[in-house]
Amino acid sequence: MDVEGEGAGGGEPISISLRPLQLTDVDDVLQWTTDPQASEFCLWDTHTCREDAVAFIRDFAIPHPWCRAICANGRPIGSISVSIAAGGAERCRGEIGYVLSPGYWGKGITTSVVRSVAPAAFRELPGLERIQGLVASENIASQRVLEKCGFQKEGLLRKYMFLKGRVRDIVV
Repeated sequence: MDVEGEGAGGGEPISISLRPLQLTDVDDVLQWTTDPQASEFCLWDTHTCREDAVAFIRDFAIPHPWCRAICANGRPIGSISVSIAAGGAERCRGEIGYVLSPGYWGKGITTSVVRSVAPAAFRELPGLERIQGLVASENIASQRVLEKCGFQKEGLLRKYMFLKGRVRDIVV
């Protein structure tokens, strides 16, 4: 998937693509996983060293059935995943999650990527019937991304998740 956008420096065109993360991406991954602004609403803690990024790639991204690097001109600037419950009654439902380096915010990149991921995930993940986003109520930008991509706000889950040191309301 390629879309045209503006680079972090502003103005220069960039090509956005998705691909699996690899251990050789660790230095690029560190650029956004060590940024507290990028990880503010993520389930994982801000990385503090190279080993944190290696563990993220090795233990989460590589074995994950649907996790992709969001790349600008071939270099990772974020990631996106669709996670499915391992079994039981929830196996028809996927949860979308994404993070993007703050230098690329506000350029339509996440919206373009989310638009392309939903159809791909339905094709590639057997039994998937629904994709939902669970977003901290304070994360208005992420709520807007999902709305622009056709996701419907279904409600507010009060005091639903402990995230970054406090209990948060979550929009679904």
